[in-house]
Amino acid sequence: MKWQILFFLVVMFGINAQAQITPGEEKLVQLSGMVLDGTDDDLYPVPYTNIHVVGTARGTYSDATGFFSIVIRATDTLEFSAVGYKTVRYGLPEELDDSRYSIVQLMTQDAINLPETVVFPWPSRDHFKLEFLAMDVTPELQRYAAENLAEEALQRMRNEVKLDGNEHADYYLRQQAREYYHIGQRPPMNIFNPIAWKQFFDAWKRGDFKKKDQ
Repeated sequence: MKWQILFFLVVMFGINAQAQITPGEEKLVQLSGMVLDGTDDDLYPVPYTNIHVVGTARGTYSDATGFFSIVIRATDTLEFSAVGYKTVRYGLPEELDDSRYSIVQLMTQDAINLPETVVFPWPSRDHFKLEFLAMDVTPELQRYAAENLAEEALQRMRNEVKLDGNEHADYYLRQQAREYYHIGQRPPMNIFNPIAWKQFFDAWKRGDFKKKDQ
């Protein structure tokens, strides 16, 4: 009887071990840590650092004390970015066996040289208005202004410039406020919105719903 119980335990342990370690299964890791300024010996937190999982749409950001926590795959790479700091990347070590891991990520300040700004000390607002209207803008400055304000340039900047920690926090709070506004009740439907119906009829008259030739 004793050998039968021992044999049963060995078989069950082998089955559980095989169920826990499946070939090809992705390992998940709970990664927590602090983001600190490592420019000099005085280490202090870098709040609201943008932490992005490279190659995905997932990520998080550090809080006001520089602390963060995120669940990632063992093969993922994290990218840390913050305004005024150099962007750094971090990948988990291959020999990591535990499912929980803590790190201290150091970031160094990045000097940004802004273009020169010339301040004109006008005596009053009215005097500034007269001088501004009489200012002769050269064609080169007009060309620069047109290029910077072109729709293609603005769209490119909207797509390339990443959100910082404060913008991520504001977006998250707005999403929460939008969800809490109708909590406990059914959200309003645009089918009963007269403004939405007017926009629909205007689009119908313009022919926005007609099938366009390819």
